[in-house]
Amino acid sequence: KVGSSGKVIGVDMTPDMIAQARKNAHDHTNNNNNNNNNNVEFRLGEIEHLPLGDNTVDCVISNCVINLSPDKPQVFRDIYRVLKPGGRIAISDVVIRPNEVIPHHLKTSQALAC
Repeated sequence: KVGSSGKVIGVDMTPDMIAQARKNAHDHTNNNNNNNNNNVEFRLGEIEHLPLGDNTVDCVISNCVINLSPDKPQVFRDIYRVLKPGGRIAISDVVIRPNEVIPHHLKTSQALAC
């Protein structure tokens, strides 16, 4: 939950998803008779190079995105860059250990749903 002085910034690498997120936020505001969505913003960018300033974020939440990046160390460097001192990160993702194979029953879209 974000307080009235807080801000939520969503980042996606595709213009279509940014447009959809903006529409969803607008629709949610209108459907709930809430005229204040000034603290929600969506930016086009990549997780390896977040469109945010240094030391500006209290919390980074990633939901099944890091596994898609070919440069995971850069992802974590950039997350560290944008986090304020004492900031935190919450990650929900798919992880596999080197030299291990994901069992077939875990490869289904249902099992991998994020």
